[in-house]
Amino acid sequence: MSCWDEWVEEALSRLESMKILRSLRPIHYPLENKPKTDNALLVFDEMRQWDRASVEIQIAESTFQRWLKDVPSSGDDLTCEDTDSECELGLCPERFRKLLLFSGNDYLGLSSHPAVANAATKVVQDHGMGPRGSALICGYTTYHRQLESCLAESKNKEDCLLCPTGFSANMAFMTVAGYVGSLSAVNETDCQDGVAIFSDALNHASIIDGIRLAERQGCVQVFIYRHCDMNHLNGLLLNCSMKKKVVVTDSLFSMDGDYAPMVQLSKLRKKHGFLLVVDDAHGTLVCGKNGGGVPEEFGCANDVDICIGTLSKAVGCHGGFIACSKRWKQLIQSRGRAFIFSTSTPVPIIAAAHAAVVVAKKETWRRKAIWNRVQEFRTLTGIPITSHIISLVVGSEEQALKASRHMLKCGFHITAIRPPTVPPNLCRLRITLSAAHTKSDIRKLTFALSQCISLRESGYFYTNGTPKL
Repeated sequence: MSCWDEWVEEALSRLESMKILRSLRPIHYPLENKPKTDNALLVFDEMRQWDRASVEIQIAESTFQRWLKDVPSSGDDLTCEDTDSECELGLCPERFRKLLLFSGNDYLGLSSHPAVANAATKVVQDHGMGPRGSALICGYTTYHRQLESCLAESKNKEDCLLCPTGFSANMAFMTVAGYVGSLSAVNETDCQDGVAIFSDALNHASIIDGIRLAERQGCVQVFIYRHCDMNHLNGLLLNCSMKKKVVVTDSLFSMDGDYAPMVQLSKLRKKHGFLLVVDDAHGTLVCGKNGGGVPEEFGCANDVDICIGTLSKAVGCHGGFIACSKRWKQLIQSRGRAFIFSTSTPVPIIAAAHAAVVVAKKETWRRKAIWNRVQEFRTLTGIPITSHIISLVVGSEEQALKASRHMLKCGFHITAIRPPTVPPNLCRLRITLSAAHTKSDIRKLTFALSQCISLRESGYFYTNGTPKL
């Protein structure tokens, strides 16, 4: 048993003695025999027309015009169907504009898959939305348990805990990590027995906010290491005398499209004995031979102690999860406030997500397709991208908005990323590729991009990130 296992056991014993150890008791809905259910799903060996629904969209002409002029909107833009007066005045010559989506996170195009839609439809017809309540009260069902088991297997972990969102999953875990540190600390002024959290400078906002909440419990010290700089991290670890250490990182960074140095992190874990926590939101189902994510891609899945993910990206649905040991699951479900005090995800969404994970495993062509699109973009532009997230740094906010407007006129939905998401002079176009895109889409995209920015001169990511905390 590792030191962290012992500390988690200590925390669980404390909760049990206080009689606040919480349990998940699934409400039973009859599930079809699992092998039959998986085999009955509609799967295909190539792209079909419905896959395009995940990347072909349309917006009202009024929305299009306001976007071009950068007019603020609260989502209440009028369309021709709302009023005939605008059309009579010639303000709405076309009802809708068709756009090709290059800014979404539906990386495998599963949101429009018939098997996913059928799974949700059947459950709605049989059970409605399911019991509405937190998971600890009445919101946890056999459907939730089935999806947790499927995700645990995919992530090569003992168990899994579903959360309402990926954001809440990170919040729940980080606050529980802080709780473990507070147990053995004598007082808040002497925190040597607390927890030291080491976080990448460019980690997601959910990790940052979770760490901030953990700090409020006292006896948590936070260290920010330069983006993907393992020498800096190693130095911080060496100079830290606290026993309980946690290193947390995104696996694939959402604004830069670069990977955490998983192999080096694994080596440092063996050297320093820290708990390695990885947010694999953008790698789940996309990376790795079996879709296990970035840790699988780099052969480090067994070295990741906690794997946090989302169901709203490559899974094409909604929700989040924490893949971990049974000990950690019981601790998080007992102390993770973001989990405890949130209503559980509706049963139809859970059923759809389970279908999507199964389809992703069977339709291996989807992972091959998205990586073909990555290679095609790299070949056409000469930009050495390494993932399906492409960050084209153009400079100022004005330059980014101008480039985004050009792409909009060319029929592409690509948004400008501006402060506070990124630093002021590192504004960019963030482009995401999907298995539902075609080679022709990539050609048109790169041609349009070449008309508004110099592809070979633009920075496609930056690595000298400054701390956000």
